[in-house]
Amino acid sequence: MRIAPLSFFVTATLMAAGVFAQDTATVNAVESELAVKQTELDNYTQILNKHISEEARLQSQLALLRTRSSELDKEKNQALDAMNELYRRLIDDPSIDITAAQTRYQQAVATHKQNKDDISMQLAAIASHRKDIEQIRITKHTLVNTLESLKDQLSTARVERLRNEFTREGTLEVEHTINCKRTETLAACEQRGQQLGLQKATKRFIDQVFANLTEQRIVEPKRNIAGAQVQVVNSHVVGSAFSGQGNYSVNLSVTMRGDMNNSRLCSLLNLDNRFCSEYGTPLSMGYQASYPTTFSDTQLTFKDSTDNIGQVEVAKVQQQPIIEVNTPRVANTKSTPSPEVNSVSVTLRSNVYDDEVFINGVSYGSTKLTVKVPKGIHDIEVRKLGYQPYKAQVNIRKAQTINARLSKKPESIAAPTPKSEQNTKPIKLATSTVTSASNNGIVIIPAGTFKMGDLTGNGLANERPVVEKVLSNSYAMQNTEVTVAQFRSFITSTGYQTEAEKGKGCAYYKNGEPIWELDYNWNNPGFKQADNFPVVCVSYEDAKAYANWLSGEKGQQFRLPNEVEWEYAARASTASEYPWGNEIGKNLANCGWCGSEYSNKSAAPVGEFPPNNYGLYDTVGNVWEWTQKRASQDDVTVRGGAWNFAPSLARVSTRLALAADFRANYIGFRLVRER
Repeated sequence: MRIAPLSFFVTATLMAAGVFAQDTATVNAVESELAVKQTELDNYTQILNKHISEEARLQSQLALLRTRSSELDKEKNQALDAMNELYRRLIDDPSIDITAAQTRYQQAVATHKQNKDDISMQLAAIASHRKDIEQIRITKHTLVNTLESLKDQLSTARVERLRNEFTREGTLEVEHTINCKRTETLAACEQRGQQLGLQKATKRFIDQVFANLTEQRIVEPKRNIAGAQVQVVNSHVVGSAFSGQGNYSVNLSVTMRGDMNNSRLCSLLNLDNRFCSEYGTPLSMGYQASYPTTFSDTQLTFKDSTDNIGQVEVAKVQQQPIIEVNTPRVANTKSTPSPEVNSVSVTLRSNVYDDEVFINGVSYGSTKLTVKVPKGIHDIEVRKLGYQPYKAQVNIRKAQTINARLSKKPESIAAPTPKSEQNTKPIKLATSTVTSASNNGIVIIPAGTFKMGDLTGNGLANERPVVEKVLSNSYAMQNTEVTVAQFRSFITSTGYQTEAEKGKGCAYYKNGEPIWELDYNWNNPGFKQADNFPVVCVSYEDAKAYANWLSGEKGQQFRLPNEVEWEYAARASTASEYPWGNEIGKNLANCGWCGSEYSNKSAAPVGEFPPNNYGLYDTVGNVWEWTQKRASQDDVTVRGGAWNFAPSLARVSTRLALAADFRANYIGFRLVRER
């Protein structure tokens, strides 16, 4: 009989109506909002630059006025001396005319007074300008945080769209012809023909899935690591026949659904793995009882199931086997016999949560995890920050479960402690003995050299250029932020009133901007806190006041760290964005959308998360930390990010400039001790 050429038909009844349009609409909406906010930020940047330039001009004018004030003061004194001299001569000679001297002195006094008034007006103008600059900077910071949050939303939306596109479901019709072997029976030839046809269908299906991805240009080059699979929902023979030449042809109708190891989605889109951490298992979907009529190859558009298309009946699904695209075998379907399987299921468990599984160097997400792998030897590794990794080489021949046990690494300070420090008694801060992270201990930061600033190119403009810094001497730093209990001891001892208590309260973040609340202060920051939480709602001057008090109490000099000291200590001999790498991960720190129980809710107790290599806790997130300003600075810089700011703003080089009297429930501090 005449065999028709290979034909390929497929349609997608992938999800509920409009899902893909909704996915793209969501991505487009976030991108549009990003563009709007970026324009706002650019405008505010321009306005800020103009204000800064204007302030520089006002300061220059003020300098000229002050210089002129000295000159006018000198002129006034000279005019006074000349007039006094004429007054003395007038006593002996009443005919002397002193009018010119009087006029000169009067003009000198008037000019000097006018210059003083001009200086006062100039100072008022500069002060007003400074307030405008401070407000613009705060607005800029909120816009930056909003932008970074939108970027996170965009990444999440892109991952969700890709996940839905990979889990497309549709019906494919394919014809295939083979030559029967002389040594095989007709039944065996028929089985082989159907099996090869099914393999061809699955390959064609996954090809079309990749071809119709919205971000196909980004994903296609990484296809070999995608781990995409096909689930055969149902298949049946539409028609088949043997020819007189010993050929067998079969026309198969196959209903399939794409499947994906969701932990790989982020790698395909070049995104931080935290955006895929919630996808531990493939999406579970109910299968349809019927499907639209098929389309030809050229008509393929993956239309939604609500399109007005005729229906064709498909047998009810009883099995949902998984077929790995890269393997030569396909899984059993309702209408075809089961072939030999070259891949087996492996289940991995561990004694920790939020870990990460690597098989042959490829990340598969966290345990509990079940994956299909080819039979053979595989390198298995399970990692978690702060734990010794589990590593094993396993010869996998059949389905099995691997139980990985990870042991916690001993917490230690990488920097060596000088002998002069080793034999001293524990240092007391406030009223408690400092011996643990929650009690705010002291660690020694060694001398050294490092590169300061945006090392990866992902930072803000004020993090550039990168500059090499040298710290010739070691110094001591508190390993956590100053706590509520410690600050209370200071208040109790001195009766000090913070600026929040004396002024307009403390700011908190609402709808993307700081709002002032009169009742908020260090003891009532707007969220529940305990004694071991970092103190917040304190200004730069409040932090300095605490440092001065502590210095008197201990007989040693405590102060805020300068920016170089802070970044050097926070980097702890690393060159990455965070102490553990360039990705924020999940539940490794308390910042917005960082996956901790405190994220976007409140500060966390100090020392809640693993320390860096120098033994410092919470240099990433929790609360921004004040740093010591230089004499030439008008603003003060905060570092480290906070519980309600985007992860990208918790990078080690991120810096925000604020007015010295600003205070918020996301800003605290830690101190260094001079040696």
